[in-house]
Amino acid sequence: METYRYVAPCLFGIEGVAADELRRLGFSDVRAADGRVTFSGGLDALARANLCSRYCERVILEVTRFPATTFTQLFDGVKAAPWAQFIPKDAAFPVDGYSVRSQLSSIPDCQKIVKKAIVTALQTKYGIEWFSETGTMYRVRFSILKDEVSIGLDTSGEGLHKRGYREIGNIAPLRETLACAMLDLAHYRGRDAFLDPFCGSGTIAIEAALKASNHAPGLNRRFAAQSWAFVPEKVWVDARTEALDSIYTGTYDIEARDIDPACVELAKENARKAGVAEMVRFSIADAAKPFAFDGTIVTNPPYGERMGDLTQARRLYAAFGKAVDPRARVYVLSSDEDFERYYGRRAAKKRKLYNGMIKCCLYMYFDEADKSRPVRRKV
Repeated sequence: METYRYVAPCLFGIEGVAADELRRLGFSDVRAADGRVTFSGGLDALARANLCSRYCERVILEVTRFPATTFTQLFDGVKAAPWAQFIPKDAAFPVDGYSVRSQLSSIPDCQKIVKKAIVTALQTKYGIEWFSETGTMYRVRFSILKDEVSIGLDTSGEGLHKRGYREIGNIAPLRETLACAMLDLAHYRGRDAFLDPFCGSGTIAIEAALKASNHAPGLNRRFAAQSWAFVPEKVWVDARTEALDSIYTGTYDIEARDIDPACVELAKENARKAGVAEMVRFSIADAAKPFAFDGTIVTNPPYGERMGDLTQARRLYAAFGKAVDPRARVYVLSSDEDFERYYGRRAAKKRKLYNGMIKCCLYMYFDEADKSRPVRRKV
């Protein structure tokens, strides 16, 4: 089987987590870089990565890579790639991309050059002048980073964080890929009691249930490459069969709470769509009031950027810090650089992450000695 090179973009801060996952999936030559992971494999890797990756945002089959500092170099490099090997005569092939710290900085101009070069290559191969683009979608994506061009086909379609269970979110949704990365950083494996006291639309608890049961996140959706002529149906059938056979059965202690009844109902519906409704207990509760819980807490309370204001968020942090059971291992995502002051304790460890374009930090509280160190709040 022919080996291909793949590029899997991911959220900044979780590249290492994503790379470890792809290695566990058995892919070769896995390398992490800023905002992406690359790996090699056959067409079966394309299907398995889309179905099984919890952390990657999409999977791009890299068609060519080359350096370019002029539009002539960009055109020639794209034109030389074997596009007819992948794109049929009637295919639609729109072009998207970005450029960072490169001489070719105009995205619209780069899009036009890439499109023109692909059309020229296909005209030469197929001997036709006009492409109707009425057939299957083969979306082309390019990236130009420090004058290095990578260009390929987006095999995923919609981003992989869209698992198919959350059609409607609350007003400040957390990406499913980031939620799962938080679970990984909390070392949650489904063995201990789990709680999200600010569950919102239920994303963290649902991802905890999917992770605990080893339920592949892509089983409830389709991918762009399932319609591509050069990708055999067998690779998808085999990947889905393997994923279904790998699901664990068991009993798990997973709970999600929120003070807003509407959020709790929405979270229940999302859990039902994800197929984990029986695994998660949902309830209405105020996380600002003392509660007993000896297990792992992973949560994403309001930031004060998209919900309410910063003053209200900090009051909530302070109340939650006093209310949480000191026996619990707590992992809190916040964009507030002064979170520890208002929560009232120094984190044992911190990890910078991004929720979309919002720079955040995962504050980790997992050692009793670390939790005992108070932090003076600003007066």
